[in-house]
Amino acid sequence: MADPNWLDEREAHAWHSYRTLQRELFVAVERDLTRGSGLSAADYAVLVTLSEIPEGVLRPRELCAQTGWDRSRLSHQVGRMEKRGLVAREECASDARGSLVRITASGRAAIEAAAPGHVETVRRYFFDQVCPAELDTLIAVFDRMLAALAPPGT
Repeated sequence: MADPNWLDEREAHAWHSYRTLQRELFVAVERDLTRGSGLSAADYAVLVTLSEIPEGVLRPRELCAQTGWDRSRLSHQVGRMEKRGLVAREECASDARGSLVRITASGRAAIEAAAPGHVETVRRYFFDQVCPAELDTLIAVFDRMLAALAPPGT
């Protein structure tokens, strides 16, 4: 086995800063979101996904793909949200074995109430920290990295 291609000091600094930023940004977004709306970041992820679809309904496997979660995590999250009236599970009329997750009126009201505060937090901690040229660079770098991570043929 060949020796690892170790990170140099500059690369290690960049990687450490990225990991710390990711953690701290998630903490700040979760804190502000919970304080402002009572929604968790997981609640928000499900609600924003459903609210952006005209019908407000998806099959669980599609919701998993959109959130990047596995089926077990989604099932537990939807169960918690269903108890709070934010989403409802329904049987799929076209597939007796299938089910659907639908945003409820309460869920839509919750995401609409939470969105302004959430976007303010994202703007404060992310977009306000970069100039337009840096944003263009970030977009190019993020898109390139996402393309490298995409499964072949997608």
